[in-house]
Amino acid sequence: MNDSVPGAIVQEKSAMVQQRIDLLKRLGPRGNPRPRLCSPLSFLCFLFLTSGLLSQESDLDWKDFDPDRFTFVRIVYDSVGGNGEAFYRGDRGWTPRWATDHPDGAKNLTWRLHQLTTIRANQGTLLLRLDDPKLLDFPFAFMSDPGWQQLSANESKGLRTFLERGGFLWVDDFWGKAEWENLVRNTTEACPTFEWRDIPNDHPILSIVYPLDGCPQITAIQFYRRGGVTYDPPFLHKQPHGGVEELAQVRFRGFFKPDGSLVAVATHNTDIADGWEREGEDEEFFQRFSVKAYALAVNILTYAMSH
Repeated sequence: MNDSVPGAIVQEKSAMVQQRIDLLKRLGPRGNPRPRLCSPLSFLCFLFLTSGLLSQESDLDWKDFDPDRFTFVRIVYDSVGGNGEAFYRGDRGWTPRWATDHPDGAKNLTWRLHQLTTIRANQGTLLLRLDDPKLLDFPFAFMSDPGWQQLSANESKGLRTFLERGGFLWVDDFWGKAEWENLVRNTTEACPTFEWRDIPNDHPILSIVYPLDGCPQITAIQFYRRGGVTYDPPFLHKQPHGGVEELAQVRFRGFFKPDGSLVAVATHNTDIADGWEREGEDEEFFQRFSVKAYALAVNILTYAMSH
């Protein structure tokens, strides 16, 4: 046997990965204009829709939908509190927590999957609640901003069933100690024998396609523009948040079954999906954050679909 063959394969793979990264940088950001802020009437519509109708909506291209393709599923959930807690005023007007970075984040991600990988993906997002039986038809789900999340008994049961039957969950864009504790409480109540643990930088999920040194920290683009920081301002998040000392430390953690299998990841103190959503707004932001945001997404999705 030629001992040089494994090394040649590694070199070939490294060259291919670098070519994909270079391709993404050359392609540059997609155009992604922002809509106007909503009117007071839109706020009333928001209150009506969040009573349950939003869980039945999606922006998937149903004409070209293929059940054999990867589908980006986003979890819809209820949150407790009022303005700045269960919802907030964002670029799209009054936004429930579950809708952070929706819908542009997944639109851009599924498009980039088509460009950069062999993953065949339906374009857009399918919105489902954890207690929706249709969730079990899909192997992957994404959940955002769960710091004020409150799950019903049926939703908790649905989460447990989804993970026990092989589903994989990615939780993103929540910051500080209190918001982390809220996620831990909801997930461990659903799956009491599972455990959250730090994912080390040498874990295969960080290098299965693109070699990353760790989980990147990304803040919302408006905060980066104001001060060049990579973390969210503490006042925006649930207390006790731990201040800048805590929020400046990105944490990449996994939810493990008793047998050691990884069934969920949490990108905490970072907003990976903003790297997808805002890629078309700023060339510097794209080069510094979006490239790594897509690299991490490809790694996580590839790992989730193959383990």
